[in-house]
Amino acid sequence: MPGPVMGGPYGGGLWMVLNVLIWTILVAGLALLLVWIVSRAGKSGRDKGTGETALDVLKKRYASGEISKEDFERMKKDIS
Repeated sequence: MPGPVMGGPYGGGLWMVLNVLIWTILVAGLALLLVWIVSRAGKSGRDKGTGETALDVLKKRYASGEISKEDFERMKKDIS
Protein backbone atom coordinates (compact mmCIF):
# COMPACT_ATOMS: atom_id res chain seq x y z
CA MET A 1 0.00 0.00 0.00
CA PRO A 2 1.62 3.29 -1.06
CA GLY A 3 2.17 6.06 1.50
CA PRO A 4 1.46 9.76 0.95
CA VAL A 5 4.87 10.38 -0.63
CA MET A 6 4.48 7.55 -3.15
CA GLY A 7 1.14 8.71 -4.46
CA GLY A 8 -1.36 8.22 -1.62
CA PRO A 9 -4.25 10.65 -1.25
CA TYR A 10 -2.41 13.66 -2.75
CA GLY A 11 -0.89 11.95 -5.76
CA GLY A 12 2.81 11.82 -6.66
CA GLY A 13 2.53 14.79 -9.02
CA LEU A 14 2.03 17.31 -6.22
CA TRP A 15 5.31 16.42 -4.54
CA MET A 16 7.15 16.57 -7.84
CA VAL A 17 5.75 20.05 -8.57
CA LEU A 18 6.65 21.28 -5.07
CA ASN A 19 10.15 19.87 -5.42
CA VAL A 20 10.68 21.67 -8.75
CA LEU A 21 9.21 24.89 -7.32
CA ILE A 22 11.50 24.85 -4.29
CA TRP A 23 14.60 24.20 -6.40
CA THR A 24 13.59 26.95 -8.85
CA ILE A 25 13.22 29.45 -6.00
CA LEU A 26 16.59 28.44 -4.53
CA VAL A 27 18.43 28.74 -7.85
CA ALA A 28 16.77 32.09 -8.66
CA GLY A 29 17.66 33.39 -5.19
CA LEU A 30 21.29 32.38 -5.60
CA ALA A 31 21.42 33.98 -9.06
CA LEU A 32 20.01 37.26 -7.70
CA LEU A 33 22.51 37.19 -4.84
CA LEU A 34 25.37 36.67 -7.29
CA VAL A 35 24.19 39.55 -9.51
CA TRP A 36 23.93 41.82 -6.46
CA ILE A 37 27.44 40.91 -5.27
CA VAL A 38 28.97 41.45 -8.72
CA SER A 39 27.21 44.79 -9.20
CA ARG A 40 28.43 46.04 -5.81
CA ALA A 41 31.99 44.94 -6.57
CA GLY A 42 31.93 46.92 -9.82
CA LYS A 43 31.12 50.12 -7.93
CA SER A 44 33.90 49.82 -5.36
CA GLY A 45 36.31 52.18 -7.14
CA ARG A 46 33.71 54.71 -8.19
CA ASP A 47 31.72 57.40 -6.46
CA LYS A 48 28.22 55.91 -6.42
CA GLY A 49 26.53 59.26 -7.06
CA THR A 50 28.43 60.58 -10.08
CA GLY A 51 30.33 57.60 -11.49
CA GLU A 52 33.66 59.39 -11.07
CA THR A 53 36.76 57.60 -9.94
CA ALA A 54 38.98 58.96 -7.20
CA LEU A 55 41.54 59.91 -9.86
CA ASP A 56 38.91 61.96 -11.73
CA VAL A 57 38.10 63.90 -8.56
CA LEU A 58 41.80 64.39 -7.86
CA LYS A 59 42.38 65.73 -11.40
CA LYS A 60 39.51 68.20 -10.98
CA ARG A 61 40.91 69.41 -7.66
CA TYR A 62 44.34 69.94 -9.24
CA ALA A 63 42.88 71.66 -12.29
CA SER A 64 40.88 74.05 -10.13
CA GLY A 65 43.98 74.96 -8.10
CA GLU A 66 42.65 73.45 -4.90
CA ILE A 67 45.81 71.31 -4.45
CA SER A 68 49.44 71.77 -5.50
CA LYS A 69 51.32 69.65 -8.01
CA GLU A 70 53.22 67.95 -5.19
CA ASP A 71 49.97 67.10 -3.38
CA PHE A 72 48.48 65.86 -6.64
CA GLU A 73 51.43 63.55 -7.34
CA ARG A 74 51.48 62.22 -3.76
CA MET A 75 47.74 61.56 -3.72
CA LYS A 76 47.84 60.02 -7.18
CA LYS A 77 50.53 57.61 -6.00
CA ASP A 78 48.45 56.76 -2.90
CA ILE A 79 45.31 55.83 -4.88
CA SER A 80 47.09 53.93 -7.65
